[in-house]
Amino acid sequence: MQALYDETVFGVRFKDPLQYLRDRRRTEQWVRAEFSAKGGEPQEPYPIYMVLGSSPWLEQAAPDTPNHGTLRIPLSVFQEGDVSFTYPDSMISHWFGNDQPAEYYQPDYHGKVFTRAEILAIVAARGLPEEDWEPRLPDH
Repeated sequence: MQALYDETVFGVRFKDPLQYLRDRRRTEQWVRAEFSAKGGEPQEPYPIYMVLGSSPWLEQAAPDTPNHGTLRIPLSVFQEGDVSFTYPDSMISHWFGNDQPAEYYQPDYHGKVFTRAEILAIVAARGLPEEDWEPRLPDH
């Protein structure tokens, strides 16, 4: 991770690899517990991260490497208990849900794990996350 660190939005998270790993594991445990509490049935001990729709931000922020690409899987192949969702990114949602920074916190979305049906209802009402939603991340 130290080799991945730089001052870009994408790389700055690796400045302190041990802290990043602690935060990542806490977030993964939170998502798993919340999803299970809603009847989700995670099959793997760790999540497989995906984006609902597309993520222009991620595509622009990700390093230009041959390992970066897009794989589209229809949401319809997943059952209700197969997948969970956060808004925004799980680590940011967990952070905002815990700290509730007044300038950025959105209580209807941050610090919550959504089921497939819940995220589809949100998308029907608000659109896909990166179309019109704004995570309002703090400036670094």
